[in-house]
Amino acid sequence: MGEQQDQIGIKWLSQLLEHQGLEAKVTGEHIDDELGDSSFWLTIDDASLTQAQIDGLLGERGRVLDAIQYLANTVLNIGQSTEAQQSYTIELQDYRQKRRDELKAIAETAAEQVLASGGEHEVTDLSSAERRQMHTFLKAYGGLETFSRGREPDRRLVVRALGDVEPFAGEDE
Repeated sequence: MGEQQDQIGIKWLSQLLEHQGLEAKVTGEHIDDELGDSSFWLTIDDASLTQAQIDGLLGERGRVLDAIQYLANTVLNIGQSTEAQQSYTIELQDYRQKRRDELKAIAETAAEQVLASGGEHEVTDLSSAERRQMHTFLKAYGGLETFSRGREPDRRLVVRALGDVEPFAGEDE
């Protein structure tokens, strides 16, 4: 894995952008988050892109960027042993960092509501990756459990006070 795998990731994303007719530099950096998870961040430099091109790469609510990230994680890990697989995060205009901060705030609000009421709170309109992040953020709060309910595209994250009925096990979390 290591540096060679990193360079393969940079080259793959650069070529994907070229195939879309976009000329943008791609850089890579290993980033460990506060939870100890490590990801290789592939950052698209937007200096040579128009706002329309940036908007097209981001897509509505980051969905195009999510799709590119899904492809990167799938394609770049083909044939790799589980231990050699690497997590890739695609970043453009600090979208991922800003969204992560938004998700933390949503998690904090949901936790406070549930801890105050003793009930449950549903968070809607999250991608599966965002639901996984929310599960992780909410682990820091005692007295809560999280699970997912429903089917795509209407799958929701549920935050509930401990002690209620057992949740149905989710497919993606």
